[in-house]
Amino acid sequence: MPVERYMAEEAERYGLANNHPIEIKLGPVIHESPPLPPQQGSYLDIMLWSLKLRYWAATHNDYDGPVDLKLYVRYFDPETSPHLTHSVGMQKGLVGIVNAFADRRAAGQNNVVFAHEMLHLFGATDKYNKSNNMPLYPEGFAEPDREPLYPQQWAEIMGGRRPISENKAEIPDKLNHTLIGELTAQEINWLQGE
Repeated sequence: MPVERYMAEEAERYGLANNHPIEIKLGPVIHESPPLPPQQGSYLDIMLWSLKLRYWAATHNDYDGPVDLKLYVRYFDPETSPHLTHSVGMQKGLVGIVNAFADRRAAGQNNVVFAHEMLHLFGATDKYNKSNNMPLYPEGFAEPDREPLYPQQWAEIMGGRRPISENKAEIPDKLNHTLIGELTAQEINWLQGE
């Protein structure tokens, strides 16, 4: 699977002894949607939703075998849903929801979103401005020391986009257009803090 290969390549880049840090197993199709996060909810609304999602995940475990974490993928037709709501991954409960396009041409971008949300489950934090989705400097940049700074060659996976200029960034269309930055590597215990 592309996400497994990506994680193995990034683990090798950081010198991890484990050259196969994750294993993804596909579970059965679930026809009932998980509870969706509130759009403009209060802290209490979000906390309540989090509990509902964890309960839902616990009661919808049809996978036969041990499970460390769960990511549910909701597929949408790009013709009727050209814009998707944010996906979510929660370290507490080790559960997440990935919103993806049901189109083979979107497979690369879907994998980027899947890897991003999966890394949340391991403790990685978002590294972009939530008001405009622009990567934060320097932590949201794959190459914060690049001269000139723009355009960046890669996207930092938790920055979510590849910065093209100070005001423009694009969503990577493949995982191999992203890197796990040093701060993200520290957050997921791949790199010791300085």
